[in-house]
Amino acid sequence: MKPLFSKTILLTVALVAMTSLASIAQRVIKGTVYRGGEPAAGVTVEAHKSNDTYMTSFDGKYEIEASDKSKYLKFTFIDDSRKLDIEGNTSNSIDFSFDGELPAKGATPTVAGGIDLRTSQELIKAKDRDFMNNLSMYDQFYKQDDYKSALAPWRKVYSKYPKATLNLYIHGANMYDSFVNDTENWDEKNAMIDSLMSVYNRRIKYFDQKGYVRGRQGTDLLKYKLGNENLDDNQLKSILKEGYGYLEEAIELEKNETEVAVLVVYMQATRRLFAMGEFPKEKVAANYQTASEIVNNYLSKEPDSEKYTTAKELLDRLFQTSGAADCEALIALYEPQFDEIAQDIDELKKMLRILDRQDCTESELFASASEKLYSMEPSAEAAFNMARLFVKRDQFDRAKEYYRNAIESETDKELLAKYYYELGLFIFAKEHNFQEARNLARKAIANNPNSGRSYILIGDIYAQYSKHYGESEFEHLTLYWLAIDYYQKAKRVDPEVFTSANEKINIYKRYFPDKETMFFQGLQDGQSYKIGSWINETTKARAK
Repeated sequence: MKPLFSKTILLTVALVAMTSLASIAQRVIKGTVYRGGEPAAGVTVEAHKSNDTYMTSFDGKYEIEASDKSKYLKFTFIDDSRKLDIEGNTSNSIDFSFDGELPAKGATPTVAGGIDLRTSQELIKAKDRDFMNNLSMYDQFYKQDDYKSALAPWRKVYSKYPKATLNLYIHGANMYDSFVNDTENWDEKNAMIDSLMSVYNRRIKYFDQKGYVRGRQGTDLLKYKLGNENLDDNQLKSILKEGYGYLEEAIELEKNETEVAVLVVYMQATRRLFAMGEFPKEKVAANYQTASEIVNNYLSKEPDSEKYTTAKELLDRLFQTSGAADCEALIALYEPQFDEIAQDIDELKKMLRILDRQDCTESELFASASEKLYSMEPSAEAAFNMARLFVKRDQFDRAKEYYRNAIESETDKELLAKYYYELGLFIFAKEHNFQEARNLARKAIANNPNSGRSYILIGDIYAQYSKHYGESEFEHLTLYWLAIDYYQKAKRVDPEVFTSANEKINIYKRYFPDKETMFFQGLQDGQSYKIGSWINETTKARAK
């Protein structure tokens, strides 16, 4: 009987233990976390007496398992941790704000603490010690450029006393600007950029100046986030759209008071989004007209201002190089003025450069202007234009002669890169001399590392030479790996070739060897592979 009694005891103990554990009921709490009035991504959420941990999604959402015994939720963003008391709160929908105030939703959510909307004068008059101590502490550190020490007391004032003083937001933006520049790790850098954006949003909420602040916000967002070289196409497009949206709103609100730096960045974003297929030509032209009118208004008041004349030149260049100002429109603009323009060497050069940028080099206007300029001033630029003229007339020996003259006479690296590129393209297209054309494209890149079309040219050379390379079908196909490497480089360094580079990538990756061929060649995806002959470069094996 003893064994049976022992088993009964053990079974009873087990049942008691199970009952005890079951009594600690679990619940799932969901909600949204906010910072600066906006949903906050990347915030770690933990529940007291729970092993569950959650990181908020891009829209600030979280979902975590807690127990009936959980007394609080803990929210952590980088080095800022806050606890929210949930003891006695039976709701399973709990939002949280780092700033103590939640966006209105109709319901009354749980809020971490309150905020004080008094001004600094009112707080000092009331002798609010918490405010005065933290304000004094952060201000002293800030004046010493010790931003790391200033951050904690600044954050306390920023969170609890958001209407105390505008300097909170000016200083906060300056501090986070410094943190972004001093941080190399992109996870940390993005977190700092998000904090900077929150400072701008909160400044608008409590001090308005929306148009001015949106301009600064959009400029900083694009300046910092586009510096990440690891962005994929979708991420790049998303950042450009967000920054462009801030800048467009700034211009709509500020009108003729818009800062000229905002106008220039606005056109830069416009051009890049157009190159990515997001805008039609009409949108680019409309944005250029809007920005130009504002700058012209500034110039009418200060015609000798270097700031405004430089902005005007930049806007003109951005539009002219965007691809939205087509050749037909430019010819219609310049032809009636040609006789007058031809009397001024500088104006003649300016017109030729604009026609050149828009690929109007086959027009009679370009030919007439090139001959006129060379007769007036046989410079490197004039020799280059004459080379193009002889290419058009199928006089290839004369064209090469003028290309060489232009290269020998030019000292400007960007122009020299352009001359090397066009001579390389000419030799590739007309003489099919692959090696010499590649070498000229390399010289173009050496003079201008951002010459996307030179990278495109090398990719084209390798793609066309593939049928001549090696002795087997497999060796022919390996050259497409290297060609695509160059197309990838092209779109990284030059937004203007983004679309054409992607088109070529999509065409030529279809010619990659299949997996079975790779297997029989003893190769795996990502394995290093050496291309020999005069090419002498290393790439990576890839199966289609």
